[in-house]
Amino acid sequence: MTLLAKMEAILGPEGLIRQDADRARYDQGARYDRGVSLAVLRPADTRQVAACVAAAARHGARIVPQGANTGLVAGSTPDDSGTDLILSLERLKDIAIDGDNASARVGAGVLLSDLNAQAAAEGYALPIDLGADPSVGGMVATNTGGARFLRYGDMRANVLGLSAVLPDGRVLSMGRGLRKDNTGPDWKHLLIGTSGVFGIVTEVELRLSPLPGDTAVAILVPAGPDTILPLLRQAERRFGTMLTAFEGMSGAAIRAALDHVPSLRDPFAPDPVPDYAILMEVSRTAAMPGDPPLDDLLQGSLGALTEEAPELLADARFGRPGQGWALRHALSEGVRAAGKLIAFDLSFRRGDTMRFCARMREELSLTHPEAVVCDFGHIGDGGVHFNLVVPPGSPCATDPAAEAALRDRVVRVAVRDFGGSFSAEHAIGRRNQAYYDAYADPVLRGLAGGLLRTLGGAGIGAARFD
Repeated sequence: MTLLAKMEAILGPEGLIRQDADRARYDQGARYDRGVSLAVLRPADTRQVAACVAAAARHGARIVPQGANTGLVAGSTPDDSGTDLILSLERLKDIAIDGDNASARVGAGVLLSDLNAQAAAEGYALPIDLGADPSVGGMVATNTGGARFLRYGDMRANVLGLSAVLPDGRVLSMGRGLRKDNTGPDWKHLLIGTSGVFGIVTEVELRLSPLPGDTAVAILVPAGPDTILPLLRQAERRFGTMLTAFEGMSGAAIRAALDHVPSLRDPFAPDPVPDYAILMEVSRTAAMPGDPPLDDLLQGSLGALTEEAPELLADARFGRPGQGWALRHALSEGVRAAGKLIAFDLSFRRGDTMRFCARMREELSLTHPEAVVCDFGHIGDGGVHFNLVVPPGSPCATDPAAEAALRDRVVRVAVRDFGGSFSAEHAIGRRNQAYYDAYADPVLRGLAGGLLRTLGGAGIGAARFD
């Protein structure tokens, strides 16, 4: 029996997609990555996932797991060989909310928006804020963080347990919804943030958080680059756990978003857009008797800060939370529409984030003066989306070798000179593989290879850790 005949016997006709036209949306990534698959597998449960993985392992075929396919590093799409099998988890859609445990047991194909819509009825949410609408399985595979990492952490901090299929088809169930369990190694962390290489997550038990009952935002204009970290420390000191986001936005990125989405409100009008601004959010589950409205608390605290440390803050603008977040979430598409986008997802110690950006601005002004730096990101956790926009006629827009050289330069400075990470929260896909090969500790790579052999296969997916 051929491999595809075996897959059809496992999945039934509705679970196997072979035709080119029908495979197109699975072969195409969220942006630029596109490959050619042999077929798309659509299992309906963990048992079918395991049977497909075991059959592929026996035939020496590579499986690429895919959730909502919103990733940006070619981690969920096939290569160009036409031999990869995409295993779509889109049919694994079960959701069970446990209000008493403040948790949810969900299939890997459940979209974040669907989970939160159902959890909201119980007064809860998975509070990881993203510009896209990914699947829960993909969020686990990439250890997604998002804009509210500062308060709620990443997926690793919110996964209580999971079920997964190993590279040889064995099924493991790890964690029982417990927040405390020190009976041995916490094996689920091998599956979180490792791109599906060690196994395909099919079901996840998630810790939920109470929905905030009160939220307020301000857009801060720091007095200069050197005052951004002192502002963050002041915000943490004044608001504690109520501080949920501290998002940096360069003026170039803001202008790109305003140009691309005319319906956005310009919070600085009629004044010009500043060189840099920060979206700060504070929230609380509920106010205690006698507590002032959160908007008043935020404005009063920032007013006091301006009096006590006038050298830190040049301006603060206030408005409805939805308006501030609409601007923040429009940045990605805005910079993408502004020209040829060369994007990086980097992470640093918090004190190094702005120093790296300043260093690269200075260097690029000499080596690539046509490149506009449109950075934005998570100042509160050291993450930065370091985006370069170049005009269509630039060598970096027309010559793949020139673009690759620029990418290598930026990553080299980030990793070697600043001790940063080349993948803050997109994990490893084909686009990051060369950087993993270049910068990963050889000892750790050897351990990863040994672990893959122990798990009974050469690994799953687009990334390679050995």
